[in-house]
Amino acid sequence: MSHGPSSLALESSASLFTKILHYTQRRNLPKGQSLHAHLIKTGSSSSCIYLSNSIVNLYAKCHRLLDAHLAFQEITNKDVVSWNCLINGYSQLGRPDSSLSVLKLFKQMRQQDENSHVLPNPHTFAGIFTAVSTLGEYYSFTGKQAHCLAFKLSYLNDLFVGSSLLNMYCKAGSRHLVDARKMFDEMPERNSVSWTTMISGYALLRRAKEAVGVFRMMLWEQGRGQDYVNEFVFTSVLSAIALPEFNPVGKQIHGLSLKNGFLWNVSVANATVTMYAKCGSLDDACQAFELSSEKNSITWSALITGYAQNGDCDKALKLFSQMHFCGMNPSEYTLVGVLNACSDFDALSEGKQVHGYLLKLGFEPQMYILTALVDMYSKCGNVSDARRGFDYLKEPDIVLWTSMIAGYVKNGDNENAMGMYSRMLVEGVEPNELTMASVLKACSSLAALEQGKQIHAHIVKHGFSLEVPIGSALSTMYAKSGSLHDGNLVFRRMPARGLVSWNSMMSGLSQNGRGTEALELFEEMLLEGTRPDYVTFVNILSACSHMGLVERGQNIFKMMSDEFGIEPRLEHFACMVDMFGRAGKLYEAKEFIESAANHVDHGLCLWRILLSACRNYRNYELGAYAGEKLMELSSQESSAYVLLSSIYSALGRLEDVERVRRLMNLRGVSKEPGCSWIELKSQFHVFVVGDQLHPQIVDIREELWRLRKQMKDEGYKPDFDPCLELGVIMD
Repeated sequence: MSHGPSSLALESSASLFTKILHYTQRRNLPKGQSLHAHLIKTGSSSSCIYLSNSIVNLYAKCHRLLDAHLAFQEITNKDVVSWNCLINGYSQLGRPDSSLSVLKLFKQMRQQDENSHVLPNPHTFAGIFTAVSTLGEYYSFTGKQAHCLAFKLSYLNDLFVGSSLLNMYCKAGSRHLVDARKMFDEMPERNSVSWTTMISGYALLRRAKEAVGVFRMMLWEQGRGQDYVNEFVFTSVLSAIALPEFNPVGKQIHGLSLKNGFLWNVSVANATVTMYAKCGSLDDACQAFELSSEKNSITWSALITGYAQNGDCDKALKLFSQMHFCGMNPSEYTLVGVLNACSDFDALSEGKQVHGYLLKLGFEPQMYILTALVDMYSKCGNVSDARRGFDYLKEPDIVLWTSMIAGYVKNGDNENAMGMYSRMLVEGVEPNELTMASVLKACSSLAALEQGKQIHAHIVKHGFSLEVPIGSALSTMYAKSGSLHDGNLVFRRMPARGLVSWNSMMSGLSQNGRGTEALELFEEMLLEGTRPDYVTFVNILSACSHMGLVERGQNIFKMMSDEFGIEPRLEHFACMVDMFGRAGKLYEAKEFIESAANHVDHGLCLWRILLSACRNYRNYELGAYAGEKLMELSSQESSAYVLLSSIYSALGRLEDVERVRRLMNLRGVSKEPGCSWIELKSQFHVFVVGDQLHPQIVDIREELWRLRKQMKDEGYKPDFDPCLELGVIMD
């Protein structure tokens, strides 16, 4: 049998096609480029559409999309495979810019369809839906248009098209999850990818109950002979149930993954450690970590972050040190977890070491790392370094702005916090709930009611609800500023009142002398079924103290441990001593302090409260006793020495006055100058004792002199109490 020239050419094309496929599978770009050059030289590619398409596919699979595009443009009679090679090449990159290129190509393909009759096939739609899934909710309408076209061409029964479409709806946001579930339920055939995609869609939006429901459906179908279970399914469902209330379900799925032999897969092991850590079951997380046969940076990060998020920051830092000594390089997520642990642990020294380490690894320019660094420095009190990190970025995002504002608030620099917020608004950055809560805390600390009202207006303007944390912070601001009516209005309008909200309102009422209302609110809270914490009892005992309700306060103090199992802390003992002192029961207060020695390391705080009460009631003998107790405990607070010295002066014991002064000098205790401030017309005026810095100090002194003269002329005579003349005695 003879072979003509055409048969030889056909044989040669088949051989070349096989070679290109081989190079494509191995991603051997140099060999592929050499073969492409040979095809151009011989003119073989232009005469065979299969060879031309395979060249486009080679470059696309090697992520050389510019070369793929050039090869694509050289094809004269493009078929659907030509378009698919380029469309799927762009979609597999998974970047927003490449996904937009996919949509542009699809539009060109549809326009050419009118002339060349090139219709998209299932592979085309798989690429389109994959591209749209990376673009988010904004492009969901484009995805729906492609969905309609796929339906029109009867491609929805194709398993790959259905799975890609399902993935698109799952990633398009919560509004489209119903479309995803409808699509999933109507699929004539499902594989492990379909099940995993649906479970992951629920996991992405923290819909744990629905994710577990789909997982159970899958197990039921598997019992009928289908085999859908793989490592991706277990990874997805374990990620979905990373919530404390689903811990028992998580243990069951953990056992099932062990039974099916998937626990040795690193992704399943990592998901198991993460699930237990996020559920707060750190012992189980640690055990799963130890049993993991192949630990990677994600495994270490999961447990480190788990310790940090559950407040066990010391273990998080030790585990990071252990990871370093094991020779495992951390990822950016590991470093973020460690920096968060340093933030919560107030470990500035360790945080600086981690900063130096991540600089060495080249991680600092990353946004997540910079945000964690700013947060760490600000929470550890090093606001200047936090500000340097903030200023390093030309366009900081809202997370960085919020971290910086919160850092100023935590460190008591509320004026700078307000200034940062104003600057943020000028630069057009939209605040979030945490930003507003931090700014409201700054207003609370400054008692800046007018500015707080402006922030409230911003909250309304930006459409924030009164849920936690904004509702609590807003009611606290009004309460601390003395505007209890407005605070109560906010409190009552909150859709759900958490314990923080109740505590804030009770604190405001107590601090503004409305202890009876605070107690009534406490009773209301108990009736609604909200369980109090130690802060609640501090507020209520403080209310009893201000109202002189000694017997009621004693009953509440006992209730705290008897009914709610809350062990009294120093703050509660301080409230009780203050309550006895305000009621004039000074010796009962002394006995209470001495009995408290078995329960709390009280020392300085409680004796100082008693000393102040003794001054108010002019019980100088007991005051001297309390003051000497403070001297024995080496108090470093100047007020204790000043009070004791004034009491000895009132008793005529001048030798003891000199002894207290010498002791004060010996211990290096200096009297701190008094400071006060007032807000007038949205401006703060600060005054320190002996201060001459205020620009209107001459006018202020003249007005004070005029008022003092007017008081004297009208016959006012101030009461003299030697214990109140502290400045005279010590200066």
